[in-house]
Amino acid sequence: MSDTHSHYSFQEEPIPDNPGNPLPSEQEKNLEGLDPQTKQIFETGSIAINKGRHLIHCLTIIGQIEGHYILPPQNKTTKYEHIIPQIVAIEEDPSIEGLLIILNTVGGDVEAGLAIAELIAGMKKPTVSLVLGGGHSIGVPLAVAARLSFIAPTATMTIHPVRMNGVAIGVPQTLANFYRMQDRITRFVCENSHIAPERFKELMMNTEELVLDVGTVLDGKSAVKEGLIDRLGGLSESIDALYKMIDEQCAKQRQAAAQNKEERNADEAKRQAETCNEKATASDKGAKSTSIQGGVRTKKR
Repeated sequence: MSDTHSHYSFQEEPIPDNPGNPLPSEQEKNLEGLDPQTKQIFETGSIAINKGRHLIHCLTIIGQIEGHYILPPQNKTTKYEHIIPQIVAIEEDPSIEGLLIILNTVGGDVEAGLAIAELIAGMKKPTVSLVLGGGHSIGVPLAVAARLSFIAPTATMTIHPVRMNGVAIGVPQTLANFYRMQDRITRFVCENSHIAPERFKELMMNTEELVLDVGTVLDGKSAVKEGLIDRLGGLSESIDALYKMIDEQCAKQRQAAAQNKEERNADEAKRQAETCNEKATASDKGAKSTSIQGGVRTKKR
């Protein structure tokens, strides 16, 4: 789908004249005086929305997924070492009720993208993804990782085989490794969507659509028709669906709590009944013992 390992050259930051007390960067100057939510958007590309019916977290995945190698500074990137802790924090924060993932990505590092996708797929909280602009390459697993996925009518998704930049050894094992990696991606996508593995591989290996590449480009309507994405829609539809999922989960939790309470009450009543029966049995045994003793004394007289 995209690069597994990429090698890039980049320029180092100039060392400040006073390293013990470096001057604030231009970005830090721009953040001064902003409210906390605006700062969060600038620093992490995410925001917790707390003025709606439910408290949800909006997480954006944009540009190129940066993996184990730093991309050039002019590239728009999503760093997996920033996204992974956010997802863990969202899952563990009891005040956050759901997660909205907005994607506009060209793809990137396969292992980093799959790591983020696996985390999203493993969340217990309701999750909804929305593809805007593009969800290409490794962005496909990221889009389908949510419990419910949306795509805008004008958005597109590119499905193509795994590619590698840099040195590749010309041995059969290299090609076999490519096949195994593509199988991992295919298995994840098909397990989290409604597309068949055979159809997904057919779209991936299509040679009749792209001029300089192998694969298929799907627009929003086609992605839904193929079963890759669940629904066609935009922001309002995504938020409404997320709210509905949260309401259903809250209802299930209340029902489970009520059922547990009934079971606890039934267990308590059962224990009380058993205690009463034990006391009654002990009382009956005591009465019979007294009667037998009285009969023995009568015979001795």
